[in-house]
Amino acid sequence: MVLYGYWRSSAAYRVRIALNLKGLDYESRPVHLINNGGEQHAPEFQALNPQELVPCLVDQGRVLTQSMAIMEYLDETRPTPALLPADPAGRARVRALAQVVGCDIHPLGNLRVLQHLVTQFGADDAAKGVWSRHWIGLGLQALETMLAGNVATGRFCHGDSPSMADACLVPQVYNAVRWKMPMDDYPTIRRIHEACQALDAFQRAVPEAQPDAPKGS
Repeated sequence: MVLYGYWRSSAAYRVRIALNLKGLDYESRPVHLINNGGEQHAPEFQALNPQELVPCLVDQGRVLTQSMAIMEYLDETRPTPALLPADPAGRARVRALAQVVGCDIHPLGNLRVLQHLVTQFGADDAAKGVWSRHWIGLGLQALETMLAGNVATGRFCHGDSPSMADACLVPQVYNAVRWKMPMDDYPTIRRIHEACQALDAFQRAVPEAQPDAPKGS
């Protein structure tokens, strides 16, 4: 199993968490998103993923893209420990929580979006920070309400075992901290994040622990 990713890609971070929770061994092949104009644009990688995005997982010759699809594939092919609950309502809730991050928050702060803000609209670092904090804040506030107001929330996003929702939440918190977002307004998210970070599967997935992370990061 080979995972193509980038140390600071939150989408790749999600998949690393899922692989670790499943106890699966994999080879990490870094794709630097900035060097040489972005290695994701190289013909060799484009042949794997025409979207020119990470992550990309190769499993027994199958090429899988999109972090949400990859995590569900892992859950269906390696069912234990489960990343989705057994009941339909629980699965729908976990997917909804995960998609708040994967579909609503993350795309607006993706590298190519921020690069477009710079090249097309002249955004500087300060403007990118304002943009990122605005969209992250809206999403985290919704997540906080969804988590704090639901009896299904336990030690983790859904019950007392980490799920796909937690695999999405933790990288998004990492991004929030990176953009200097104050987290005091999200006590439930902070509590769940701390519970996740106490687990080895999450610790080994952190960006700074990856082989392509800059030394001293």
